[in-house]
Amino acid sequence: MVPGRQAEILGLVGAAWGLAGLTGLLVFAVYRLADVVVAGIEWPWAWQHVAVAGVNAAFMAWSEGWRGFQRSFSPRVAARLKWLRDHPSIGRVAFAPLFAMGYFGATRERLIGIYCLTGGIVVLIVFVHLLPQPWRAALDIGVVLGLTWGVVSTLVCAWRALGSETYHVEPGIPGDVVIGRS
Repeated sequence: MVPGRQAEILGLVGAAWGLAGLTGLLVFAVYRLADVVVAGIEWPWAWQHVAVAGVNAAFMAWSEGWRGFQRSFSPRVAARLKWLRDHPSIGRVAFAPLFAMGYFGATRERLIGIYCLTGGIVVLIVFVHLLPQPWRAALDIGVVLGLTWGVVSTLVCAWRALGSETYHVEPGIPGDVVIGRS
C-alpha cells in the first residue's frame, strides 16, 4: 500500500499513463490504416467498391464507434481510469493502459469478453490484410471512422470521469481487488 500524497501522485500518473497509452494505441492504428486507405484510393474504384465503402463506413460508425466505443468501451475505460487514480498500486500503474482496457483486474466475464474480442479483431485484421486493393481500403475506411470515434469518445468520457466527484459507470473491478487482496 502506498501512503497518502505518494498514492495521490501515483494515481494521477497511472490515470494519465493509462489514457495516454490507450489513446496512443488507437491513434497509431488510425494512422496506419489511413495510409492503407490513401493507397487504396489511387486504385480504380468500381461502383461495388464505393457501395461497400459507404455501407461499411455507416455500419462501422454505428457498431464500432457508437455501440462499441461510445456506449460500452469508453465509459468503462474512463471508470477504470478513475478507479485506478483513486486506488493505485505499482503493478496497475505500470500496466495502466492494459488495466484501463480490462486485460487484468477485471471480473471474469469482462476478462472473457475482452480476450474474445481481441481474438476476433486479430482474425479480422489477418483476413482484411489478405484482400487486394481497393477492397482493403473500402473496408478500412469504416475502421478508421470507428477508431477515430473511439478516440474522441474515450477522451470525452475520461474528461468527464476524472473531472467529477462521481461517475456512474461500473468499472468492472472484482471484489477481491476492491477490498485490497490483489
